[in-house]
Amino acid sequence: MNGNSCRASKRTNKVTSTILKSFRTVSIPLTMNLSYWEYKTWLSNIDFTVVGSGIVGLNCALQLKKKHPKAKIVVLEKGLMPQGASTKNAGFACFGSISEILSDLKTHSQEEVLKLVQNRWDGINTLREILGDSILDLQLHGGHELFLNADKALYEKCISELDIANELLYPVFGSDAFKLSQNSFKFKGIEQNYISHGFEGQIDTGKMMQGLLKKVQSEGITILNGVTVKSFQDNPDVVAIETNAFSFSSKKLCIAVNGFSSDLIREKVKPARAQVIITKPIKNLAIKGTFHVQEGYYYFRNIDNRILLGGGRNLDFESEETIEFGTTKLVQNKLADLLKEVILSDTPFEIDYAWSGVMGVGKQKKPIVKLLSNNVACGVRLGGMGIAIGTSVGRQLAVTFE
Repeated sequence: MNGNSCRASKRTNKVTSTILKSFRTVSIPLTMNLSYWEYKTWLSNIDFTVVGSGIVGLNCALQLKKKHPKAKIVVLEKGLMPQGASTKNAGFACFGSISEILSDLKTHSQEEVLKLVQNRWDGINTLREILGDSILDLQLHGGHELFLNADKALYEKCISELDIANELLYPVFGSDAFKLSQNSFKFKGIEQNYISHGFEGQIDTGKMMQGLLKKVQSEGITILNGVTVKSFQDNPDVVAIETNAFSFSSKKLCIAVNGFSSDLIREKVKPARAQVIITKPIKNLAIKGTFHVQEGYYYFRNIDNRILLGGGRNLDFESEETIEFGTTKLVQNKLADLLKEVILSDTPFEIDYAWSGVMGVGKQKKPIVKLLSNNVACGVRLGGMGIAIGTSVGRQLAVTFE
């Protein structure tokens, strides 16, 4: 070996040694298990990231795509399917029972209550326009508030203020929303009349979300499931986002996780768990419509010849102020008692499923849709009216940056 070869060999060894040292000192995050191709295809050059694939998040993504056709949009969802309340609710297309409206008037002005109901009405109609009544499986059987015999004072108050509520809401519906109707389904232990809302209906929540997911995907919007956003940092031109699976950046960030938002932002949104049960199919089940009990803290309907019954967080507000899914004996026993004593007192039944969803609530029922910083916005606190206002909130969230 000549001298030139020796010197070349020494240089090569020195370079190789330097490269190896540099590799040994590189720190690769444990969560980073993605290839170059995965980052390049799914996680680079993102214009908008939406956190949450519920009704708000998907409508936000659709509106963003409409306004920014060339934008790259990614929706992140922590569950295998949409979590929260969008797929775990009762499927009520409702605008507020009379006792809810009168209760809201204690904490809101008449103008605020009117606007709340108008937004619910507009939101349902927009959802119908987007998906169509067939996909929603919309059934317009009306809504009815029942009053337990123990709630006679509330019943009499609602009857005495029926005209006040109708006059207030006339601009929304163009006719009287509330009227007295007979106990045609022979429920037990209640006052002789319902106070019915002729414009309320019911939908199939699963079909609604499936329809929205298909529509979003058909627009070329990416949905990544099993991804939990743990934190974010808004920088001048980009948002750095840390998830349970990877880190990446996005020009804009839209937070649409409602009851789970306290993990990410400081807005005043309390989680409110709602427990639900559903019976096995009941032969010749004649009950039709959506039903509210005790200012809406309980609600039920017929779905596929089963009774779906939910609510009961008023039994223990503190315990139900949680983001943990699950059920409690206290609430489950109360729901079973309502089935036995009021709804299906003369009909044998078996409970088939039990589950829970998490809503976002606060002292005010007006949702929070706002910029949090230059590149981050939120649409949260839907107050248990996600089906009615989720579409509108999602659309409003999409235009907060303009």
